[in-house]
Amino acid sequence: MKRSQNRDRSAAKRQGAASGQQDHYAALHQGFRWQVDEHFNIAEVCCSRWARSNQAAEDAIKRVAVRAHDTGAAGTFYTYTALQAAADALSHVLAGLGVQRGDRVAIVMPQRFETAVAYMAVFQMGAVAMPLSMLFGPEALQYRLHDSEAVVAICDDSSIASVQAVRAECPALRTVVGVGGVAGGDVDYEGAVAAHQTAFAPVQTRADDAAILIYTSGTTGPPKGALLAHRALIGNLPGFVCSQNWFGFNPNPVTTSSPVRGRAGEGASTSVFWSPADWAWTGGLMDALLPTLYFGRPIVAFKGRFTPELAFTLMQQHGVTHTFLFPTALKAMMKAYPRPREHFNIDLQGLMSAGEAVGDAVFAYCRDELGVVLNEMFGQTEINYVVGNCNRFWPARAGSMGKGYPGHRVAVIVDDGNECAVGVPGDVAVNRFDVHGDPDPIFFLGYWKKDAATQAKFTGDWCRTGDLARRDADGYLWYEGRADDVFKAAGYRIGPGEIENCLVKHPAVANAAVVPKPDKERGAVVKAYVVLAPDFIAAREDSDWSAGRFDAELIEKLQTHVRKMLAPYEYPKEIEFIDALPMTTTGKVQRRVLRLQEEARFKAAASKT
Repeated sequence: MKRSQNRDRSAAKRQGAASGQQDHYAALHQGFRWQVDEHFNIAEVCCSRWARSNQAAEDAIKRVAVRAHDTGAAGTFYTYTALQAAADALSHVLAGLGVQRGDRVAIVMPQRFETAVAYMAVFQMGAVAMPLSMLFGPEALQYRLHDSEAVVAICDDSSIASVQAVRAECPALRTVVGVGGVAGGDVDYEGAVAAHQTAFAPVQTRADDAAILIYTSGTTGPPKGALLAHRALIGNLPGFVCSQNWFGFNPNPVTTSSPVRGRAGEGASTSVFWSPADWAWTGGLMDALLPTLYFGRPIVAFKGRFTPELAFTLMQQHGVTHTFLFPTALKAMMKAYPRPREHFNIDLQGLMSAGEAVGDAVFAYCRDELGVVLNEMFGQTEINYVVGNCNRFWPARAGSMGKGYPGHRVAVIVDDGNECAVGVPGDVAVNRFDVHGDPDPIFFLGYWKKDAATQAKFTGDWCRTGDLARRDADGYLWYEGRADDVFKAAGYRIGPGEIENCLVKHPAVANAAVVPKPDKERGAVVKAYVVLAPDFIAAREDSDWSAGRFDAELIEKLQTHVRKMLAPYEYPKEIEFIDALPMTTTGKVQRRVLRLQEEARFKAAASKT
């Protein structure tokens, strides 16, 4: 009965949004003004102030910061008071190890309480947190640890072996701190923290001081370290609040000049946030962990492997109201549970997705089956959370990136910096100054030790993203792909996203990536790499036909499917089934890997002939 009620309530919300929904975008964007104090520290606004408020609160209403999800158990809850106490102790430990203001401290751990502690401890010292994914292999870790000259690495059992394997090649790395009783560290986290249970006097940082050194995902080349200031969190907040449908706040958009009004977190809220996004990359850190803590709300931490069942079970168990799910995860959930609310009791109020184009198939699934209109978002490590939707206050359009969020002046430009006409593809760019002429705090400080690369990122005051889009007459942006993902086949310009979205609508396809295959006569032809849906994998294995016959018939069906829905020149001339697409640690498809593979195959075949 409860699931039925949730479905009916969500359907009513959708119908209300669809019928006569008002568009407050212009008023929000024009009325927004940045409020950036000279002195600002992420640890103060994300932890210290909430710990102080807990001291005056009754035990029953103390704010929870982190809910650690344990499969099969109720989980462990950590308050902001506990987070502050642990951060103070770790700051003392790091200071004793010689960490000084501006030093880089590598945090190489998954979602867990100690990861949040490490960030707060580093921030309040005035040091620079350098998040690294535990999925990185030795080569990736060595590059980043050596390039950043990190002096300390904080690791657990998921990463310490890899860090120790490259330590000899990282001369600046003096100390490895082991978390969770893991062997191999120079310092035992639990013992050291227990020995320093005293308050730590935080340093005063300016909003422009460096806080985070985070490396780009490397989708187009070697990763670069983007240095972010403390103020970057402020720059993220309008987009976060908008994409999460105001995150439990209930302002009047006409009279509220800022979507981050209520920044002290006034008022009770039952909002609970979770995302499978690793806290070691921008999507997990800046789009999930830090904004949630900024508003004094709980975030669920889970350090295990993502599966659709796990996602739905976790959201049900913790009453998750707001989430960030990347397109790959949503596609897997859509294929595994076409009718999820027949199995799980979920009631989402806000859902954001980013990293890849979502497409209308996933958009419809979220609206009709998850009961929430998806707000697609676009941003980069260097300038994050700048474009997106907020269906609560302006209509989200299926497949659209959305519009520039309040506080950000966004345009589609050509090489000389002039804006493109409506419908003409160009480079998505963000101006250093908002519509009022005030500096936009979202901007990164620059690439670490790469001044030339920093300068090349800009055309005048426009910061170019390298992502192509076109603007429609109403100001919505429509993603065309990375500049180096778009290609020409037989003279036609091909954007992979539209074809991939079309393929995913077929029940046989779990995920797809489209790349050019070199061709002597036509220059290139469209090729699709396809990951089959679980049901079709089983059917393929159980088939009495040979795998070749099964594949040939399915390929023909997929090609016909695309021909019917898109232009004739867009259907994939060749389809190859693959177990998994190459992904960055941030969940983005690495089309570059597949494109280079096709080029290598072409060269090898040419050499034989």
